Amino acid sequence: MSQPGYSDQTMSRQAMKAELLDAETELRLAYAWRDQRDEAALHRLITAYMRLAISMAAKFRRYGAPMNDLIQEASLGLMKAADKFDPDRGVRFSTYAVWWIKASIQEYVMRNWSMVRTGSTSSQKALFFNLRRVQAQLEREAGQRGETLDGHQMRAQVAIEIGVPLKDVEMMDGRLGGSDFSLNATQSSEDEGREWIDALEDEGAQAADLVEDRHDRAHLRKWLVEALAGLNPRERFIITERKLREEGRTLDSLGQELGLSKERVRQLEVAAFAKLKRSLETDAREVHNFL
Repeated sequence: MSQPGYSDQTMSRQAMKAELLDAETELRLAYAWRDQRDEAALHRLITAYMRLAISMAAKFRRYGAPMNDLIQEASLGLMKAADKFDPDRGVRFSTYAVWWIKASIQEYVMRNWSMVRTGSTSSQKALFFNLRRVQAQLEREAGQRGETLDGHQMRAQVAIEIGVPLKDVEMMDGRLGGSDFSLNATQSSEDEGREWIDALEDEGAQAADLVEDRHDRAHLRKWLVEALAGLNPRERFIITERKLREEGRTLDSLGQELGLSKERVRQLEVAAFAKLKRSLETDAREVHNFL
């Protein structure tokens, strides 16, 4: 990560001064990190390929993100590549790292392009980074033929060219063609105009719903406690350990503790559930009759 005042020019100059690793040295460093978690080897490997990360980050400047941020994301991708790289596969680290660096930068660009999430599937990513380029290419080719493509024709040809569904092209074209607007902007030019955020429905739970929910939960908890009290100690223990713990225990572990077979514990669990069901159904009928 960059520090305040640490410019991308400075990072680029330092990266250009880093050593160039031959295949044998690169492999030795990769083994040292994978097998021994040698941080010095990791640092040397990362430093040597920062020029690659910076070079790839520069290709995404046209999306409007600060170069420093792009370099940081590229660095994260480079570190992920180093952590997951398997030197036994016989592939150069630089070849492997390219995918991780590119994926990290693309994810950052898409995440920060708009407040509305632009997309995350492979087809949506392909559209985001290629839509305008392919559209320009199709427009040039159509112009050379003396043709003009309307919106539908353009989107249909883009879908064929990139190999994605037409509906995805229509969605991405609309998103990239729009802009983000503040919900605090007024709906009219009048000084007392209502803000757009005032027109949004409050999706949070209302007070009456909260009170009713707490009331229902209290009754359900009471019924469950009473139903459990109707079980014998062994049945209650099995139900508690199996279903009421954050991580329920296995039939095997309970069988070992109770000195029972796995199948016997399962039978006791089924019987206990039947008792619980009858007790809860009785409570429910009483409430229904009362209402």
